[in-house]
Amino acid sequence: MSKVRLDLFNNDWYHPGAGILKRTLWYFTNVIFFKNGWVPFSGIRIRLLKLFGAKIGKGLVLKPCVNIKSPWLLEIGDHCWIGEEVWIDNLVRIKIANQVCISQGAMLLTGNHNYKDIGFGLLTGEIHLAESVWIGAKSIVCPGITCQEGSILTAGSVATQNMDSWSIYQGNPAIFKKKRILNE
Repeated sequence: MSKVRLDLFNNDWYHPGAGILKRTLWYFTNVIFFKNGWVPFSGIRIRLLKLFGAKIGKGLVLKPCVNIKSPWLLEIGDHCWIGEEVWIDNLVRIKIANQVCISQGAMLLTGNHNYKDIGFGLLTGEIHLAESVWIGAKSIVCPGITCQEGSILTAGSVATQNMDSWSIYQGNPAIFKKKRILNE
């Protein structure tokens, strides 16, 4: 096989939705107030997210050590929980509906690279988490995925396909395991 020189990371087409000043200010705000555990209270971080353009509903619990790439591309509904060390890598929009739980160490990834492209081009896709979704600890939601109402991605699983409503998915890649039935 002949050697091919890759022209890595030519993503000139990508525009992050904010100017260099706003992105720089957010970088330092994220490091100081979000990625570390020095500020244990959600309220301060929620106000900062709103200041940078995030749309946040009421009752959000935002634990320490969360990493958020672009708050101006983030929408979170009412009464959601985002656990410690969650990484919201939102190169494009992420919409989180009401009553969603994103457990510790989970990753929401809206970007990847095209391994077939000599330029290793960036591929992006929005993530949508519908009402009552639970993203388990240390799990990954890949670009372009929609998790329908009430679906669960179990701990350590990787969602590479859309998840049906009131269904439980497990594994890497995550596959349907069973229907989610609530006790009343």
